[in-house]
Amino acid sequence: MNQTIVVEALNINERIDSYLSLKLKISRNQISNLIKNECVKLNLKPVLKGSVKLNLDDVIEVELKEAVSENLEFEADFDVPIIYEDNDLIVLNKPANLVVHGAPSVKEATLVDWLGKKGFLLSTLSGESRAGIVHRLDKGTSGAIVVAKNNRAHAALSAQLSDKTMGRIYLAVTDLPLKEACVIERKIGRNPNNRLKKAITKDGREAKSAFLNLAESGNVNLIAAKLFTGRTHQIRVHLSSINRHILGDTLYGFKSENDKIKRVMLHAYGLYFKHPSSGEHMSFVASIWGDFEEILLSKFEKGTIDEKIDFKGLFDAFSGCDKWLRIS
Repeated sequence: MNQTIVVEALNINERIDSYLSLKLKISRNQISNLIKNECVKLNLKPVLKGSVKLNLDDVIEVELKEAVSENLEFEADFDVPIIYEDNDLIVLNKPANLVVHGAPSVKEATLVDWLGKKGFLLSTLSGESRAGIVHRLDKGTSGAIVVAKNNRAHAALSAQLSDKTMGRIYLAVTDLPLKEACVIERKIGRNPNNRLKKAITKDGREAKSAFLNLAESGNVNLIAAKLFTGRTHQIRVHLSSINRHILGDTLYGFKSENDKIKRVMLHAYGLYFKHPSSGEHMSFVASIWGDFEEILLSKFEKGTIDEKIDFKGLFDAFSGCDKWLRIS
């Protein structure tokens, strides 16, 4: 799909990448990928750099093409449950210990590899290696993730992610319960002592999370979390800052002798957004995986768990989180 834009209003010395980012409601990084893939022309000539300055009445052509991922370097010999699919998007229940997209350090099949193996047509706004990926989940985190099939849907979903109309609710099993429901607003940046970790830092990026106790039993406690920003390891870092740790999360301080937990017990349980084509409000629940459920069933009755994780109840509870304890 091609889109033609005539420049009718302009800031002084405005760059084409920042201009298109506002017009198309996608990130400058996504615009850079379009430019890199020769999908942007200015007055019929290919744009080579995002820093190109614009003039009034310039004509910009943007090719929003889709692609089938063909990265078969690693064999994707696993399956991923599909929660929902239509012409614009797919909602999946990502297994734990699956990397979402490739990187130089990744030496295993990824979710994007699996999508390619299945032959899905995907958006390319985030580049070929991240085809279709609107938002990510950490390798150890399981649960709901939405994938865009075309660039128009990708742009619309990314805009919702930015303006917070897309929401995510997580479940986690922690070593200690929360004293009370709370909202943590603490900046997150690089950990100066460990490149693998993030930390609460004065010069970090703004980060906001809300946390709610669901069920308590000794060293196995079920909590829910809602993200208002999407920083790397955000839930884990914010919990660690109040001396709470997710079971299996040894990176941020969970300690247990003879521990047999193979991954971080964090699950992206609920996801909601407006459909990019119809505008319909949609919500999806990703069933908890067996290892997560097994830990909970060791302490709680299944009926209790089902009652506590009712998605509508969680959604309603977090809707009132502006009255909860604030931690900053």
